[in-house]
Amino acid sequence: MTKAAVMNSERPASQRIRLLIVDDQPLVRRGLALMLSLEGDMEVVGEAGDGVEAVEQARRLRPDVVLMDLHMPRKGGVAATREIAVSLPLTRVLVLTTLEADQTVFDAVRAGALGYLLKDATEREVVDTVRAVHRGESRMTPQIARKVLDQFRRLAELAPRPEYAEPQADDLLAELSEKETKVLQLIAEGKTNKQIAGMLFLAEGTVKNYVSRIMERLQAGSRTELAVMALRQRRVE
Repeated sequence: MTKAAVMNSERPASQRIRLLIVDDQPLVRRGLALMLSLEGDMEVVGEAGDGVEAVEQARRLRPDVVLMDLHMPRKGGVAATREIAVSLPLTRVLVLTTLEADQTVFDAVRAGALGYLLKDATEREVVDTVRAVHRGESRMTPQIARKVLDQFRRLAELAPRPEYAEPQADDLLAELSEKETKVLQLIAEGKTNKQIAGMLFLAEGTVKNYVSRIMERLQAGSRTELAVMALRQRRVE
């Protein structure tokens, strides 16, 4: 049992992170369920073997976080993620898969996945990412984040940018302070709040405040949208 599990061992069930595990391999589901159940602040409330079951179980159980495989029978993880994201906005999806093809990663993120890990991730990485996704943070391994940003960069370069829209975006970005601009750049590079805090010698809470303020000023709905705006305005090398 981890230190976090010991600290949270007395946490009431109502305060635990409710998890739905989706994978077409029973042994994988069982292994994840056993591992995550050892965490005192987590509770596995259901399992599903394909995308159809995942959507049905999510709607019935209303989990906080869904751990989603992508390659499954009947309905794949991308389609299931999209349905859950649309019908259950308070439920977060964390992809946990062996697939890392550029288009697959991009499709999952566009479908609404807030986190993306490969199955070779460590136990610590999985547990920490579940908690981060539950808090509403976007979490990906560096190689996955790079794939997503590269795809967004390609789209940004190909997408038409009407002349009437550019001055508005430029004006909004120009209003950012030097520190806010640096935070935006690091967001676009796929850095987490914790990593940004370390690189800029700030408290993690301060970084969260910066991110919230930047999102409000740029009228962005997510960190991904911030990254796209930065890339389209050539604010990231």
